[in-house]
Amino acid sequence: MNPKVSVIIPTYKRSDFLPRAIESILNQTYKNIEIIVVDDNNPDSDFREKTEEMISKYIQENKIIYHKNECNLGGALARNQGIDKASGFFVTFLDDDDVYEEQKIEFQVQYMLENGLDASFTNVKIYNMEGKLIDYREHNYVTDLSNKELLKQHILHHLTPTDTYMFKRTSLIELGGFDNVSMGQEFRLMLKAIESDLQIGYLRRADVIQYIHNGDRISIGNNKIIAENELYEFKKNYFSILNRKQQNYVKFRHYAVLAVVGLRSKKYVFFVKNLFAAILVSPNYFLTEFVKKMQIKKKV
Repeated sequence: MNPKVSVIIPTYKRSDFLPRAIESILNQTYKNIEIIVVDDNNPDSDFREKTEEMISKYIQENKIIYHKNECNLGGALARNQGIDKASGFFVTFLDDDDVYEEQKIEFQVQYMLENGLDASFTNVKIYNMEGKLIDYREHNYVTDLSNKELLKQHILHHLTPTDTYMFKRTSLIELGGFDNVSMGQEFRLMLKAIESDLQIGYLRRADVIQYIHNGDRISIGNNKIIAENELYEFKKNYFSILNRKQQNYVKFRHYAVLAVVGLRSKKYVFFVKNLFAAILVSPNYFLTEFVKKMQIKKKV
C-alpha cells in the first residue's frame, strides 16, 4: 500500500523561509505526496506579492497546490483550508519556517499502516537560526497508548507540535479540523482526537526540525499571557482525572510558562512574580525541570 500524503503548509509573512520548507518535502524518500501551500497573507499586501514571487517556480512546474485566502484567517482556519483541498489518505502539517528530514513521511506512513492508526505524533528537534541543535523534545512519559492515559499526559505535557502530526484525512474531517482559537490550536486538535477515541500512536523518533528565531513569533507579549491564562482555566476542567501531584504539575507549568513569557517580554516584575509562584507550587518540579534542561543542553 502506497497511500497519498497531503502536506499542508500555511504561510504568513514567512516567504523567505517557505522555499526551504517546500524543498524539504520534495526531497522526501516517500514520493506519493501532494504539497498544499495556503497563503494567509492579506491579498493586497506586499507579503502576498513576495510569497507568489518566491514560490512561482513551484507553481509553474505543478509541484505544489497553491491556495490563496481571500483574507487573513489565522493559523487554525488556514490549515482547515488546506484540509479541504487535500486529497491524500493521510495528512501532515509543516510550518513555513520549519523542515522535514528526508525520511519523515516514509517512517510515519509505515508506522501508521503497520499499527492501523488514525493519528500519530513524533519527537522534534529544535534548532536556532545558526543551525545549532538547542533542544530535543521527546515524550518519554508516554508509556501507555490508551486514550485514558494519553488524555492525562496531554493535559500535563502537551502531545505537540503540529509538525509532528499525521492524521487520516477522514479522521480530521470527522473532528472538524482545527478549532479557531488564537493559540493552542494543536493542543485542542489532539485533545479532540483523544476524546473521540481515535487510535493514536507515538513514533519515538525525530525527523522534524523546528526553528526558533527572533521573527514574528507569538511566544511573547500580552496576547501570549492572555492565551496561557485561558488555557490554564480550560485545563482545570480536567483536574478531576488528575491526582493532586499531577494537578500541581499543571499549576507549576502554568506559572513557569508565564515566567518565561515575562522574561522574553522584558517584564521583569512579572517574571519574578511567576517564577516564585512556580517554585512555591512545587520546589521539586522546579529542580527537576531545571536539571532536565541542563541535561538537554549537555546532549546538544
